[in-house]
Amino acid sequence: GSLRFLLVGTFSHLGRNLISLFPSHQIVFFPQRIVMSFYGIASLFISSYLWCTIFWNVGSGYDQFDRKEGIVCIFRWDFPEKNRRIFLRFLMKYIQSIRIEVKKGIYARRVLYMEIRGQGAVPLTRTCFLWAEKKAQRLWDSNNHFFPI
Repeated sequence: GSLRFLLVGTFSHLGRNLISLFPSHQIVFFPQRIVMSFYGIASLFISSYLWCTIFWNVGSGYDQFDRKEGIVCIFRWDFPEKNRRIFLRFLMKYIQSIRIEVKKGIYARRVLYMEIRGQGAVPLTRTCFLWAEKKAQRLWDSNNHFFPI
């Protein structure tokens, strides 16, 4: 869709018909051609950003809880750069709380957070991951004996 907006705006500026549904002589330079070109460029940037996050698997990783050693390891992938790997390692006694943040409405979401002393809140699930409330409660009930809080 974004490429089509950009092409229609560009070809209408050149006076050529690229798409027969939109004759170039019917598209006025100001504001239609400028707005279509702007939306095309902006949405190309946004879509390329989203495709890169999918391709690089940004935000994925694992959580490892070792009860014998009392150590928690959290690993996540970030955007490709010098510090792409995010690795948190701390003792279980530094866990202050575990909470489920529930937002209702059009953009409903449920996120499981772990509050760590000195680190703040670390999400344990993806922010787009939507659970049923009973499933979230069962997850907490099955794991609440594991954490020393």
